[in-house]
Amino acid sequence: MAWRGVIEEYREFLPVSDTTPIVTLKEGNTPLIKAENLKRKLGINLEIYFKFDGANPTGSFKDRGMTLALSKAIEADSKAVICASTGNTSASASAYAAKAGIKAIVLIPEGKIALGKLAQALIYGAHVIQIKGNFDQALNIVKAIVQKYPITLVNSINPFRLEGQKSASFEVSDQLGFVPRYHALPVGNAGNITAYWKGYKEYKKAGKITSLPIMLGFQAAGAAPLVQGKPIEKPETIATAIRIGNPASWKGAIEARDESGGRIDSVTDSEILNVYSLIASTEGIFCEPASAASLAGVIKLYNKNYFKTGASVVCTLTGSGLKDPDIVFKVSKEPLKVKAEIQAVEKIIEGII
Repeated sequence: MAWRGVIEEYREFLPVSDTTPIVTLKEGNTPLIKAENLKRKLGINLEIYFKFDGANPTGSFKDRGMTLALSKAIEADSKAVICASTGNTSASASAYAAKAGIKAIVLIPEGKIALGKLAQALIYGAHVIQIKGNFDQALNIVKAIVQKYPITLVNSINPFRLEGQKSASFEVSDQLGFVPRYHALPVGNAGNITAYWKGYKEYKKAGKITSLPIMLGFQAAGAAPLVQGKPIEKPETIATAIRIGNPASWKGAIEARDESGGRIDSVTDSEILNVYSLIASTEGIFCEPASAASLAGVIKLYNKNYFKTGASVVCTLTGSGLKDPDIVFKVSKEPLKVKAEIQAVEKIIEGII
């Protein structure tokens, strides 16, 4: 049977009825890929799997929650949706609003959004407003706006977003055939780690799985409010998707950590970029920089002897590398330039092989 999208596939676990209009781009069913080359290259004695949510329709995990958020917005007869975004949320909200036939309004922080993500919001027809401030300021503005106007807020403080995002934990369990010992995620606004933990608990309660994973969350060192225990007024990191100083799902992330016996830690931009390049060059998976925080964190903890030998670890890769292609040129060599002659090309090839 063809994949029907997150809502139809996991309807029994989602707050929808027979009368809920389903807005879908057939999101979900993203690949779970075992990291075999990388394991050998690094000499890591762990069974590592990547849940690559960059394969979703708009290139990020946000689509899982947006299908439900837009479906419920249409059910409530909403004529527009609004969000604050560092990129992925705006792209997803804009696409699903287009599919639903309603307006999308997105607030983005000036100079703090990857060009690929901005391009998506624009081409999907969203009304894009750029503020002279950061993400947290943008979120405060949209929260105030929806108190005055009949517009649906679709940031992760919308409960339907997290309900949809929890579907990824169902997929991991179904695809693996067992529950990983550890599940590692990047943490920005903290909705995803909150949603995954919620999903795992619900799947266990329903008898679909018999155990729960230990949840590991990793923030960028320059944007690590959960690690520091206080909001960061001016968060900074090259990983724009997690450049957030005051996570909306702060409480949920802490609960996921504490209830599972896990950890929330931070990794540097240098560690993120090294792993970003490594995942692509060893496993053929091009993820956005923020995604690489999950594996960067696992490597950091492995080097501190945190894991038991041979433990299974799923690392969520939240978005596609095509979202932020400019970063490639910070970690890669420029193309070699030669004359249009076979001898010139052969000389280069002989040096390669």
